Amino acid sequence: MTSTGRAYFEEMYRDVDDPWEFESSLYEERKYAITVASMPRFRYRSAYEPGCSVGVLTELLANRCDRLLSSDIIPSALQRAETRLRRNSHVWLEERSIPAQWPSGPFDLVVLSEIAYYFDVTDLGRIMTCVMESTVRGAHVVGVHWRGETIYPLTGDRAHEIIARTPGLVTVVHHTEEEFVLNVWERP
Repeated sequence: MTSTGRAYFEEMYRDVDDPWEFESSLYEERKYAITVASMPRFRYRSAYEPGCSVGVLTELLANRCDRLLSSDIIPSALQRAETRLRRNSHVWLEERSIPAQWPSGPFDLVVLSEIAYYFDVTDLGRIMTCVMESTVRGAHVVGVHWRGETIYPLTGDRAHEIIARTPGLVTVVHHTEEEFVLNVWERP
């Protein structure tokens, strides 16, 4: 199965502003709280969050970052995120498609939340190459994904297995629940 294409996401957002209920789901609220609490440092200088959607997690990350770049491929999602984050002058929102439009960094935090399973093994490998090339030593990479069956190229567990095999990353946090898996890796 190949990486999930733009058309899938365009269809998801066509008639619904928040198709995965990031703004209203108790699952998302709890997962976001655990994600942010799992980040080893209280403050990060420069972070990147691809696939930010409507910006719910972005808003939480903004409280922990001096500079935060968040991106998505859907303009309407970015517009909602812009409304949510309008008071955060240290947050930049951009339309980007990864891995092709990965920013250069340097970042000391990259957050891959509910996006890695949309990619096939080859593209996830390209993303991890981009992560390694755009991060500094000591950077943290956060991955958090739903663990159920998907119609996507990978499951959350499989995506985390692939990410964990990236040369130069060491696991510093591993948390699993029935619904999601969360890892924090570090570039020592």
